[in-house]
Amino acid sequence: MSQSNTWQAGATTAQASVWWVGFGLVVGVLGAALISPLYALYQQAWQLRPSDISLIYVLYMCGGLCALLFLGRLPDRIGFQRVMLCFLCLTLAGTLISMLAWNLPSLIVGRFMVGVSSSLITISATTGLTLLAASASTGLQPQRVAMVASFLNVLGFGLGPLIGGVAGQWLPQPLTTAYLVPLVLGCIGVAGVVTLKLPESVQRDAGQLGQAPERLHWRDCLPRLTWPVREDSLAFALTCGYPFVAFGVFGLYASMAPLFLQQMIPWSGPMVSGTAIAVILLVSAGIQLVAASLPLHRCGFAGMALLVLSNGMLLLNLQLQSTLLFILGVGLTALGHGMCMLAGMTMVGRLARPDNRAGMLSTYQTIGLLGSMLPMMAVGWIADHWSIKLAVSLFACFVMLLATLLGLAFARHPRMQGVAD
Repeated sequence: MSQSNTWQAGATTAQASVWWVGFGLVVGVLGAALISPLYALYQQAWQLRPSDISLIYVLYMCGGLCALLFLGRLPDRIGFQRVMLCFLCLTLAGTLISMLAWNLPSLIVGRFMVGVSSSLITISATTGLTLLAASASTGLQPQRVAMVASFLNVLGFGLGPLIGGVAGQWLPQPLTTAYLVPLVLGCIGVAGVVTLKLPESVQRDAGQLGQAPERLHWRDCLPRLTWPVREDSLAFALTCGYPFVAFGVFGLYASMAPLFLQQMIPWSGPMVSGTAIAVILLVSAGIQLVAASLPLHRCGFAGMALLVLSNGMLLLNLQLQSTLLFILGVGLTALGHGMCMLAGMTMVGRLARPDNRAGMLSTYQTIGLLGSMLPMMAVGWIADHWSIKLAVSLFACFVMLLATLLGLAFARHPRMQGVAD
């Protein structure tokens, strides 16, 4: 075979590797939000309380948090391909358990497994795409890796509730049939990762060429949470407030939307809540591309202002029950969520140094995950003892107050305005 043909074959193999890693990322996270439109069906089938629904969501997020804290270094230690394969298989196992679940504890076990695996698949796939981008034959530009990984991640999370909504609305036995698509696609993803042929340079960088896997040490599972120096402490605290609020607002829709939508609009069902969740995710990703050129302090303030406005509409719509107001509120939630996440991640990059970047990102993401867990536990408890309407109202008031304070403080802080940069 000529040198030109050899190079072309290698380029085709490298490009196929990028495709399969991206496909594995999409199908690996697809099942994460699939269950959200089905919560109301589970509530009817098993006579669940609102706190039970919030518990399912919180423990799923707890799985993602545990993976982030204790297993996040695995791709660097044993290679991203091994980690992707292992946790794609865990996703399949968790999805199968969710499909066969017969009561609340069995469903929680499946969801916890899916939460753990989705975090590790995201980390390992992003690592893999980064390594592949370093190989010229893949055609993936290194500076676009973060954008590509983020887009694929959001695409997978966004497709999940759409599939769950369609199954819940129109398919027979939706609590079983909804999981068939992620199971089939997950099996294809496992087969693709198993047969993945990485370029030699990528295998070498990933520790998979002529090397035995490194022996893991217990220190590899210790959390790496980092706080910046004292002069940046307030700026970082304000920055971490952004994912706390944004994750919390999204968590309300992802866990409780099927329960409170019927009190807000004249028509509801799995397809309505699934579409709302998907719109928030996909529009959030799109606005981050559009708003990237905005000054940081203005982007952060606008994001919080939009969340204040959207939660005000949510509060008002509990009384008016307007479909138009609901659609407008979901749109503003999506825009606010995206701009808050853009401002937060940009500010972490501004504050972090090479020696503490990973630890600060872990701290930032951990606080965001706590924002999606703690408020939902409170919402479920209040809904049990009083009503879902009161729980959502109190949550909306809390978000409006906290977002107003954070937005104003963020916009006025010198570091966010680029002073002393």
